Amino acid sequence: MNLRQIEIFHAVYLHGTVSAAARALNVSQPSVTKVLRHAEASIGLPLFERAKGRLVPTEDARTLFGEVSDIQERVRSFRRACHNLRQGKGSVLRISALPSLGLGAIPEAVARYMAGHEHIMFDLQTSHHDEILRRLYERETDITISFAVPASAPVMHQVIGEGELVVLFREEDYPDAPPRLHLQDLAGRNVISPAQSGPIGDLLAAELERLDVRLTETISARTYYIAAALVHAGMGMAIVDNFTAEASLAKGLVNRPLQPALTFNVNAVHLENRPPPRAASDFLALLAEVMEEL
Repeated sequence: MNLRQIEIFHAVYLHGTVSAAARALNVSQPSVTKVLRHAEASIGLPLFERAKGRLVPTEDARTLFGEVSDIQERVRSFRRACHNLRQGKGSVLRISALPSLGLGAIPEAVARYMAGHEHIMFDLQTSHHDEILRRLYERETDITISFAVPASAPVMHQVIGEGELVVLFREEDYPDAPPRLHLQDLAGRNVISPAQSGPIGDLLAAELERLDVRLTETISARTYYIAAALVHAGMGMAIVDNFTAEASLAKGLVNRPLQPALTFNVNAVHLENRPPPRAASDFLALLAEVMEEL
């Protein structure tokens, strides 16, 4: 299929009817029908079946859609690059980060970076650990900022910082808290559990097992910002990363690091065969500085 046929196939697949695809592409319905027929003829396979007024993709079409989506994204990226060049703009940095960094460190780093690089554009998004590879594979992002590096995947990474686990709580719930807390200090207190929250939850679970400590887990929250909001609502204490804690601090909330410290790396991850733009190096260095200050 040529690019025009791919564009029509992609639109019909997404919208389900010729009329909706035509409206999305701002072309006539006969034009969409004609190009779609030529696409099916060119590959020798039917792509859609008509059912209740809609076009339902065949199994072959479903197989092809992943490849077509990748091509469409590359075309869109090319068009954005052309637009940016016409506007006198430079590279686009597509950064995907964990929510814990997305409301604190990332915005601060972008603000500082843009002060001296007005020609750079950012495409920012948040993602959880289980979305890292998909976003990279599907070219939704150039770099993901993550606490873990996907194992056995064709990726490269660099460590750009370090974080640690802290206990977030209302000051009124633990007014005499020491500078650092032992996990044993939390025994008997209501704790919002992050046990199913990716690598940080795994790190905490391993330490609890090592110390043979059992916490009173009242609620399980898979998102750390939800855990922080529950703390603010008086539902208990939460063990979260320091970036979430700093971004979530409100009147009456405090946090304490653990003793012994439980630390983890912050990584910038990208595909081996798709190195990030040159401008990314300076931004990652700046982001490392911002995280060091937190």
